[in-house]
Amino acid sequence: MRTLILLALAGLGAQLVDGSLGMAYGVTSTTLLLALGTNPAAASATVHLAEIGTTLMSGAAHWRFGNVDWSVVARIGVPGAVGAFLGAAVLSRLSTEVAKPAMSAILLGLGVYVLVRFTFRGLPEGRLGRPLRRRFLAPLGLVAGFLDATGGGGWGPVCTPALLASGRMEPRKVIGSIDTSEFLVAVAAGLGFLFSLGSQGIDVMWVAAFLLGGLVAAPLAAWLVRLLPPRVLGSAVGGVIVVTNARTLLTSDVLYVALYALWAAALAYSVRAHLKERNATGVESAEERQPVGT
Repeated sequence: MRTLILLALAGLGAQLVDGSLGMAYGVTSTTLLLALGTNPAAASATVHLAEIGTTLMSGAAHWRFGNVDWSVVARIGVPGAVGAFLGAAVLSRLSTEVAKPAMSAILLGLGVYVLVRFTFRGLPEGRLGRPLRRRFLAPLGLVAGFLDATGGGGWGPVCTPALLASGRMEPRKVIGSIDTSEFLVAVAAGLGFLFSLGSQGIDVMWVAAFLLGGLVAAPLAAWLVRLLPPRVLGSAVGGVIVVTNARTLLTSDVLYVALYALWAAALAYSVRAHLKERNATGVESAEERQPVGT
C-alpha cells in the first residue's frame, strides 16, 4: 500500500509538471519505476498504459481552456502513434542505452535555444499564427513517438521545444496540443507493448496508481498553463529541458547545481521583463483612453 501511495503521488506530481510545461510525465515516472527495479520494457509499458487515461483527461481539460490546435494534434499525433508502436516493439527486444546520450545532447541544444530565446526576446510575434507544415510535423511526430516508447518518455521533450522554437504557436497552445496528441501515442505504445510482452512484468495496481494521481492533476495543470504569460512559460520549459537532459551528459554535481542557478536567474529575468512590458502596455492603454485636451 505504501508503494501504491508513493506511485500515486509521483503520478500526480509528474502530470502537474507535464500538463503545465508540456513534458516530464514519462521521464519522471519511468525513472521512478527503474529505481524500483522494473525492467525497461515493463516500466515503459506501465507508464504508457497509465498515460492513456491521463492524456485523455489532460487533453479534454486543455481543450476546455482553449489550449488545443486540432490541426497540429492530427498532423503530429498520427505519425507519433506509428512511431510509438514501432518503438514499443523494438524496446521489447533491444536496449537503447547507446541512443540516450545522443538524444540528450540534441534535446539539450534545443532546450538552450528555447531558454535563451524566450528569456531575452519573449514570444516572437512576427511568425505567430503561421501554419506548421505537415512535412515538419510528420517526421517530428514519427521520431518523437519512437523515442517516447523506447525511452519511457520523450514525446514532450522532443515535440515541445521543436514547436516552441518555430515561434508559430503560443506556448500554452504548444503544451495543450502536445499533451492532447500524446493520447494517440500512449494508445499505440500500450498496444505495442501488449502485443510484444503480453502482461509480463506489468503490475495493474501500479498502472492504476499512476493513473489516479495523473487524473487528479490534469485539470489543474490545464488551468495553470492558461494563466502563465508566454515569456515566463517559455523560459520555464526551456530550463526544464536543459536540466533534465544535462543530467545524462554531466558527471559533475557542481556544474549541475550551476545550471540550476543559471536557470533560476533566467526565469527571474523573464518575470521582470514580462512585468516591465505589462506595465508599459498598461501606461500606453491609459494614455490612449485619456480624453483629448485633458
